[in-house]
Amino acid sequence: MRKQLFTLALMVIGVMANAQRDYTSHYTDLPVELEQVKAPVIPDLTMKLTDFGAMGNGVDLCTDAFRKGINALSKKGGGHLIVPAGVWLTGPIELKSNIDLHLEANALVIFSPEKILFDDGDDKGRFLPLIGGTELHDVSITGKGTLDGNGKYWRPAKRNKNSDSEWKAFNRMGGYITPKGDLWMPFNLKHFKNINLVKGDTAKAATKEEGLRNDLIRITKSENILFEGFTAQNSPRFHVHPVKCKNVILDGITVRCPWNAQNGDAIDLANVQTALVVNCIVDAGDDGICLKGGEGAKGVEAGPCSDMLIQDNIVWHAHGGLVFGSDCSGGMNKIICRRCTMSGTDVGLRFKSGLGRGGRTSQVYCYDIVMNDIKDEAIVFDCTYIDNNYKKMLEKQAGTATDEGKSDKKKAKQKAKEDAYKLNDYAPDWQDIHIERVVCRECRYGLKTVPLEGRKCVHDIEVKDCTLFYTVKGEDVDKDSQIKTQNVRYETYK
Repeated sequence: MRKQLFTLALMVIGVMANAQRDYTSHYTDLPVELEQVKAPVIPDLTMKLTDFGAMGNGVDLCTDAFRKGINALSKKGGGHLIVPAGVWLTGPIELKSNIDLHLEANALVIFSPEKILFDDGDDKGRFLPLIGGTELHDVSITGKGTLDGNGKYWRPAKRNKNSDSEWKAFNRMGGYITPKGDLWMPFNLKHFKNINLVKGDTAKAATKEEGLRNDLIRITKSENILFEGFTAQNSPRFHVHPVKCKNVILDGITVRCPWNAQNGDAIDLANVQTALVVNCIVDAGDDGICLKGGEGAKGVEAGPCSDMLIQDNIVWHAHGGLVFGSDCSGGMNKIICRRCTMSGTDVGLRFKSGLGRGGRTSQVYCYDIVMNDIKDEAIVFDCTYIDNNYKKMLEKQAGTATDEGKSDKKKAKQKAKEDAYKLNDYAPDWQDIHIERVVCRECRYGLKTVPLEGRKCVHDIEVKDCTLFYTVKGEDVDKDSQIKTQNVRYETYK
């Protein structure tokens, strides 16, 4: 009995340590004052997932146990739901205010491949996120366990990004292959044929279902959030994705997925105010640590990314180590990235946006960054980044203008011009950015800009005290971009 009480006491001390954390020590020697984060406050009460009938055998579904545990704690004012060591198969988990989901060491939470479990019947949106919540306060996910999104049952796979053996493995699962043979989709899989196909698929077509996949963790319109210690991996889409949130802490988490995972962003902070990202390790199939500010008027309404400190992180594979964009309309203000490592990413510091999703940056500082084995640019400012939806819109407008009668052609062309004008209201505005002490060993381009014709989107930027070892060109900056370089050393093979 004494041993049980002692073990319970240790458990309480462990999970409550986070609420007592003081993060002020991270906010020293900053070039601009930031609003500091504060840890969420979680009540002392603890309950175990097994108290609600869950079995960690990787076979029996634990969705109801997660729901009952979170509801039971919520009714008592909140607390910590302990997930012990084991393999816990589950459908969606909905968090509530004042709740900590605590994953003990060797706790492996695997999300079911049965997509119907994540279908809330809303035809307008995506599937439910694997872990989600909206309009919450004081919520956390902590511990040393792992959240696995079972992504191979959700994500498409490109033929040119997979070896022959990997491609054959996808084909053995069943699925749908496009007529060109260039894309595999996890639709109509063999795994579900003997148990009832509807459990696997919810849409009538592969392309429709592809548009429904959601994130591993998506918290919206909430405040006082902590993600600490755990591993998030193999998501259907983005991994850790707070949206329109305030006071967000990511401390010592690991985010990983295959390098060729479609839309496998690791950490996406979207219209988030006041955040700390520290001691995290990322190895992702898309952007590593990414800041998003929304598109157009909706992005402005959602507010900026602001008061963010990103430090002491390591990004292995990713499309970009630290990424601003591509949607930036809400703005990016008072952001500091320092003492980070980027090794094996496509780009190091990536500022990307385009018409319809651009916005203004201010008081952005990136310094003491080390990089190696960068596939493309160490530092890039891209003003022409557009996605397929924008391209399709323009193609549709052009098609309408071509196919309609003579009188309607004029109206269609005028409409296209008006829409283009609206998009121009949200052009990129990269400015007031300060980059210092970046050391990169091997990249194709050291410093590069991709301009937007007729716009001066890159101005009032300084890059100094950097050493960039390149293989193609050290500096490739267009004549209209205004970047002041000082003591920047470009080197290559002799």
